[in-house]
Amino acid sequence: QVQLVESGGDLVQPGGSLRLSCVASGFTVEDYAVAWFRQAPGMERDIVSCISSASIIPYAFQKGRFTISRDTAKNTVYLQMNSLKPEDTGVYYCSAVFVPWSNWCPSTSRDSIDYWGTGTQVTVSS
Repeated sequence: QVQLVESGGDLVQPGGSLRLSCVASGFTVEDYAVAWFRQAPGMERDIVSCISSASIIPYAFQKGRFTISRDTAKNTVYLQMNSLKPEDTGVYYCSAVFVPWSNWCPSTSRDSIDYWGTGTQVTVSS
């Protein structure tokens, strides 16, 4: 059974950190571009970071407070979030697109995403 399962969301104070996990089953993350999206209430689902199947992180996501990484042995992709702000609040979704041996990553949630997880809630509030 193919699925993505996110975990690690929580209520955290501003300035805090969280690490989200996305565990894939039924397929190998090495063959997929895996991206994290955030959706705030009433808003569109926006991309936060991505790692391509060739383990390339697009320049736009290389700096900043969030770091994406991949553990192929665990078939898991992580999102380390530091210096969290209230505007980071939302449901974080993991997604996967089959593009083996590629540097490609999706740009928006309107791209052809093969799989979505069910999301994990992150709330940043004092």
